[in-house]
Amino acid sequence: MSLTADPPACTVPAAGGASTHKLVNAGAEKMIFKIKSSNNNEYRITPVFGFVDPSGSKDITITRTAGAPKEDKLVVHFAAAPADATDAQAAFAAITPAGTITIPMSATA
Repeated sequence: MSLTADPPACTVPAAGGASTHKLVNAGAEKMIFKIKSSNNNEYRITPVFGFVDPSGSKDITITRTAGAPKEDKLVVHFAAAPADATDAQAAFAAITPAGTITIPMSATA
């Protein structure tokens, strides 16, 4: 079981901008995820929690506000979703992540 990110890295202007990525689930199990950022001051991630259906994908949007150019990263923690889960944030609190994806983020001048 695993998720992949497409594209696997994010480059946005330091002046601000947005990038859309897909979390892709190639497996047969529904997956649950939580996204953490190394920079919550300049980046907003939508959604932070969610599900990805088997053989499906979920769009995430990375939005950056203006700030000094620097390197940051997102870490996507994921696991098989509990069968009865409907609220990703509540369900994620009760599970142990099975793996992570790191998405490097670069803000360019």
